[in-house]
Amino acid sequence: MKDFAAIDFETANECRSSVCSVGVVVVRGGEIVERFYSLIRPEPEYHKWFCQQVHGLSEEETYNAPIFPHVWKKIAPMIEGLPLVAHNSPFDEGCLKEVFRVYQMDYPDYVFHDTCAAARKHFEDTIANHKLQTVAAACGHNLENHHHALADAEACAHIAMKIL
Repeated sequence: MKDFAAIDFETANECRSSVCSVGVVVVRGGEIVERFYSLIRPEPEYHKWFCQQVHGLSEEETYNAPIFPHVWKKIAPMIEGLPLVAHNSPFDEGCLKEVFRVYQMDYPDYVFHDTCAAARKHFEDTIANHKLQTVAAACGHNLENHHHALADAEACAHIAMKIL
């Protein structure tokens, strides 16, 4: 796969619609050509401690952030016509579908590919686990800021370029 967009969401609470940040990395011709990151005011608008422990984002940081439809207006043209790639794509695809539903937006049936599932087939049991940082390292990418949506999307892009 030479042309795709890697995407990663972080959520503020247990609701899939509560996306509080997004990272997108666009790959064309096997090269990263564009990166996008934004905080998002989550819906519902509250943060759970366990989520904040994972990604470090607080209510104060997302309080003045744009709502999802405004952020998606910037992303949609970047990814138009591209398949989407995510590590554990059922989570990110579920977030995307749910936030589209909450804001009553028409979902355009994006095609998702899962680098986690691909890594299980590609590496089988030759690596310790199939977590994003482990697979990224096996693909030659050092993921330094894990659970920052842009860093995770970039790691996913590197994995996809190697094994998809």
